[in-house]
Amino acid sequence: MASPAPRVELRTSPHIRRAGSVEQIMRNVVYALLPVAGYAVWQFGLSALALMLVSVAVAVLTEQLACRLSTRASTVGDFSAVITGLLLALTLPPAFPLWMTAVAAFVAVALGKALFGGLGHNVMNPALVGRAFVQAAFPTAITTWTPAFAPQRFTSFIPTSFTAPFTAPPGLEAWIHQAAVDGFTGATPLALEKFQHQLTDVWSLFLGTTAGSAGEGPAVLILVCGAYLVARRMMDWKIPVAVLAGAGITSGAFHLADPARFPEPLFMLFSGGLMLGAVFMASDMVGSPVTPLGVWVYGLLIGFVSVIIRLFGGLPEGVMYAILLGNALSPLIDSVTQPRVYGTRRGMRRP
Repeated sequence: MASPAPRVELRTSPHIRRAGSVEQIMRNVVYALLPVAGYAVWQFGLSALALMLVSVAVAVLTEQLACRLSTRASTVGDFSAVITGLLLALTLPPAFPLWMTAVAAFVAVALGKALFGGLGHNVMNPALVGRAFVQAAFPTAITTWTPAFAPQRFTSFIPTSFTAPFTAPPGLEAWIHQAAVDGFTGATPLALEKFQHQLTDVWSLFLGTTAGSAGEGPAVLILVCGAYLVARRMMDWKIPVAVLAGAGITSGAFHLADPARFPEPLFMLFSGGLMLGAVFMASDMVGSPVTPLGVWVYGLLIGFVSVIIRLFGGLPEGVMYAILLGNALSPLIDSVTQPRVYGTRRGMRRP
């Protein structure tokens, strides 16, 4: 009896695929974020821990609710909601009221992700959508900072954490006084530089010993965590490099033009949320371009806009708005940076 003819399967590209699934990639991003989250807890104590737990819990519950309302299978198990909640918490002040954190997490998943159809369809980074909402809704609370490494951070919560909705936070001044941190001004390094022209030591920024958002921890730790994802081939290293290069080149040019007025590039690179944004937010696979040239244009644009807002805008920080702008322009960047099709002349119209 003759053997059957071999079966030939015809498929569209890509013909070579990685074994890694969405769940595996997202789980590894969570692993990479855990050291940054752990440092935030060590730096700010119980309030930072509660901030992250509430943010992640509400993000997961909102994801589950959105799936049920849309009659889709649950996507909670892909860890994307966990990443959204964790990243959101790391962009917030450790003293941010927990009820406001819950609002931010709900908006991040409901409006920043589910409204567009879920994972893979969102136009902008969901965590930054939630952060932008509470920045507009609660401007005072989101600019209230507390000292790092307060002695009572593991024995008591920051009073503002449990502020009731729409009431004044009690006892914050007394809590800060109890921390006995000499010279604490209630401002981040970026705010001190912008409004008081007072520079913070770059080494302190590199090691993450200053006040700020929960995720403004040591730059070296964020870089190591990002290197883990790059080594696992779960992050395009070109995007964070381009963001940091754009910020460094822009701030360096202004510093050379007027050193007395504009801070040095290292201060710009290590302060605020630039490092966290460049490594974990700008590199979001959904909101970033895919063309080889596009990722460089995208990253350089984010770095440039971040510095321009910091130097000339009304706010001391501009990373959030720069990344959201980059997300919005990502389809256009992809469109204008398409590589030349093999076998065609440059400038030839595509069919």
